Amino acid sequence: MPNNKQAKKRMTQDEERAAANKVIRTRMRSSMKKVLQAATPEEALKALPEATKRVDKAAKKNIIHGNSAARKKAQLARATKS
Repeated sequence: MPNNKQAKKRMTQDEERAAANKVIRTRMRSSMKKVLQAATPEEALKALPEATKRVDKAAKKNIIHGNSAARKKAQLARATKS
């Protein structure tokens, strides 16, 4: 438990940020699953731009590391080729 007003405020802010980050991370993972689990290559290609956009936004907001974003985008690109 926070012992002073500042610590209480920081705790509240951390909870709000964590909730916002969770939304972004969840949307990114869901859009990636659409590409990776697509029934046909055409469906995967159709879902690829949205997934790439979500990965880039997560990296821009420091929810995932830049190198991690690059790795995920490469994985998505490989998945659409096959």
